[in-house]
Amino acid sequence: MNVGSTTKDHIKEEAKPLQNKKLCGLICLRCEQIYELDDPHIDSGLGCKKCLKVGFPVGLRCLYQESMTLDFDLRKSGMFRFANNLPFLNFPSIGEGNTPLVQVDKLATEFGVHTVAIKNEGQNPIGSHKDRMSPLAVARALSAGYRKVIASSSGNAGASLAAYAARAGIQCCIIAAPDISPKWAEAITLAGAELRLVEGKERWPLMEKLVQNEGWFPVTNFHAQPVGSNPFGIEGYKTIAFEILEQAETAQPTVVVVPTCRGDMLFGIFRGFVEAVESGLISRVPCLVAAEPGKRLELVLTGSDYRSVFPVAANNMTSIDGGTATYQSKKALEGSGGAAVAVTSNDAIAAQKVLAENGFYVEMSSAAALAGLQQLKEQGRLKADDNVVLIATSHGFKETPQASLPTGTRDCN
Repeated sequence: MNVGSTTKDHIKEEAKPLQNKKLCGLICLRCEQIYELDDPHIDSGLGCKKCLKVGFPVGLRCLYQESMTLDFDLRKSGMFRFANNLPFLNFPSIGEGNTPLVQVDKLATEFGVHTVAIKNEGQNPIGSHKDRMSPLAVARALSAGYRKVIASSSGNAGASLAAYAARAGIQCCIIAAPDISPKWAEAITLAGAELRLVEGKERWPLMEKLVQNEGWFPVTNFHAQPVGSNPFGIEGYKTIAFEILEQAETAQPTVVVVPTCRGDMLFGIFRGFVEAVESGLISRVPCLVAAEPGKRLELVLTGSDYRSVFPVAANNMTSIDGGTATYQSKKALEGSGGAAVAVTSNDAIAAQKVLAENGFYVEMSSAAALAGLQQLKEQGRLKADDNVVLIATSHGFKETPQASLPTGTRDCN
């Protein structure tokens, strides 16, 4: 595979995605420094250079004109219904979005709340929530003049990006740990992507080298202290919040439980609800709860430095494993009056079984959402009038049998 440098001349103008005219730049989540869209730094994967200079790795988010309001086009399908509120009006698509929100009365009764609903992201084309990030990240790559994308992934992100890169007709490289699930590996390679298997934290130096020296466009984080994934891709997760508001059968959600590692989806959902509040669609952002395999954000919310490395025991929640947190996660939880709850491997195993008995076969990391709800109940943090949404991030068919048992700790995207 040729990984030589790529010039912008290789892309025909008509092949570039159409950028939303309301998109006017990117803004730092911490210091609010604004970056122009043509600033080459924003595609380097380093986040805010001003904050990084003083020792704070912090991500950026898309900034729109002040007149930006929710403008859904119900004549369109999937994520295209929300294109007017995304950075690009068109993007590579294979039918992502419009995943079902299914109310489960049995769980509502069990947890003593008004409603419990499952937002089943496993019904996206490649089987996970990552299918909402990939099309917009690829669109940004094309718009910025790249013909090849790269990610470090434990599975879901890699399989998704490989598919969307193939759809767009560009190259893709996925860097993964040697023990990646064979099903994920097969999905990546069948799509035509190059799969490089690299031990542990060696993945990040390799990805950084390819980004900086060989012209690859980074879609995921590649630093020991993460800032999160590509900010244009994270915008795709806003559509989860938009769909929840469209699909809710009764009152709007009050609690949304999100399996969380680096917080890309958590922050994207938060931004979607914030925009809904700003547009007058809802009165307040629901309480977001991060379900994680160990105390990371739980400690951050009680005063620990988010830049710390947190001890996380070996567990079976591959997609949300790792010992680091991000500023964007902290921002989403604090901004929603939210919380973080730690769940164990045994919690996830029990929750996966309960979900399956209710018709949802999900990945262990997805089961962390229900396990997190159990923690909220035990801590007395649920109310009888709560409307709870659990984000089921991925289906369970691609996990190996060993995923049901605790494995070595890894770092993930």
